[in-house]
Amino acid sequence: MVVEGHTTAQVSLAEAYLNGEHGIEMNHELAAFWYRKAADQGDADAQRELAAMYDEGVGVQQDKKQAMELYERAAEGGDAR
Repeated sequence: MVVEGHTTAQVSLAEAYLNGEHGIEMNHELAAFWYRKAADQGDADAQRELAAMYDEGVGVQQDKKQAMELYERAAEGGDAR
């Protein structure tokens, strides 16, 4: 089952969990969860942010291969960063 939603909202929620903002307690695992939801729907910003999390092992187990795949998807989706 694919769970889809509003990617902008998912990215905003992920950022709030990542940084502990807007009254939301910092939780890197939940940040990765919400970035993954948006990334799987093709959101290039979410792909880049999730790639950085895999690259550094923040909220997920460090996985350089997964990071590179996500960076490539983000670039293909128009994210030059």
